[in-house]
Formats: sequence, C-alpha cells, structure tokens
Amino acid sequence: MAEPLRVALVDDHGLCRRGLGELLELRAGMKVVATTGNPEEAIELIQAHAPDLAVIDLRMPQLDGLRLLRGLRDTGSRVPVVILTMSDSREDLAAALRMGARGYLLKDMDPQDVIDAITRAARGELVVAPAMAAKLAGLLEDGPQRAAPGSSLDQLTVREREILAQVARGLSNKAIARELGISHDTVKLHVRHILSKLGFSSRVEAAVFAIENRVGEGGRAGRDDADAPAARLVHSR
Repeated sequence: MAEPLRVALVDDHGLCRRGLGELLELRAGMKVVATTGNPEEAIELIQAHAPDLAVIDLRMPQLDGLRLLRGLRDTGSRVPVVILTMSDSREDLAAALRMGARGYLLKDMDPQDVIDAITRAARGELVVAPAMAAKLAGLLEDGPQRAAPGSSLDQLTVREREILAQVARGLSNKAIARELGISHDTVKLHVRHILSKLGFSSRVEAAVFAIENRVGEGGRAGRDDADAPAARLVHSR
C-alpha cells in the first residue's frame, strides 16, 4: 500500500486550517503532518516534518505567502508549495508562479477539485484554478519572461530543449522519462542543467519561461497559439 501524501498547512484562519485538514485526511486519505497560523513558525515546522507538499495562504498579517515561499527557498527547502487563496489577482498569480509555486488555487473551488489539484501538484504537475485560466493566458501574451542575465535558450542542448518542452506541459520527471524513453535519473540531471543554465531556481519558472518563448512549438506566435499552451497548465476535472 502506498504511503499517504504528507501535507503541511499554513493559514492564519484557524477554521480554514481545520476544515482543509479534515477534507484532506477524511476524504483524500492524506496525512496532515503540520499546521500553523504563524508564517514565521512555518519554516521550522516544514523543515522538521519534511512534508511532500505545503499548502500556503497568500494573505497573512505577519508574513505573506510569497515571502514565506522565498524564505523556504533561501533555507534550501525544495518542498513543493501550492498557494490557496481568495485572491484572484493576475499580479498575485504571476508572482506566485515566477517564485516557484507548484500551484495557485482559489478557496471558493469545489472541495474535490482542491483535492485533485493538490494530488496532481504532489506528482510534479503545475496546477492553476480554472477561474484563473484567462489571467494566465493574459500573462503569456504580455511578452517573454526574462531569464537570468547572460542566459538564453541557445545554451541548451537539443535534448535539454526537448525536456524543457515537456516540463512546460506540466509533466513530472517520471512522466517525461516515460514519454522520451529515458531513465528518471537522466531526466533529473537534465532538469538541473536546464535550471542552472537559465538561472532559475524552480521547474515552474522554467515552465512559464518555456511557454512564453514557445519552446517546442517551432516558434509559432499569434493569439490562438498563445492560448493553447496555457490550457495545459490549468487544472480541470
């Protein structure tokens, strides 16, 4: 029997923490290993319990979710983070994805959709609330995200560009390995090289960059094409 997914919850509203915790444990069979309403305490708890995934609120009085995410990354933590918030702001969505959040979900989503999205995020997929799909497409139309200074797609090998295109589809390393007929360890190594060459700290940043720069699409541009890749990032039942 597979081990249950281990989750940490960070939200300053106690009722929300309790409700989400019961939802994940009773309906999805997950194990909530840490909960807190104190973002400053969250880093210690996440480091101590090493969950498979952390679900973090965006708007908290002491420390917002994005600063908490940055704090986790600064400590070397690579725990996947899903933002669960009431904010449907386009700017918040952009900031969360570009800081490496694995997903951006809204608190008014159907409970089963939240469960499904968290499960998919834990598998390595990028998940976004359906209501944010148009905003995500709009972000992609605004123009290419910039990689770190001195970095460009020209530095990537043909195989690395191929794997980057699969990352942009939201596939996990295991799924990419199956798709390309190579080993899981080989994919992990290539992904590390891709992030290093482009100057990104997470595969989510690389995925957004790849979509915006039409990696794997032969450089096609245009409004219709811009909308299509966005749909691959959006969670739907």
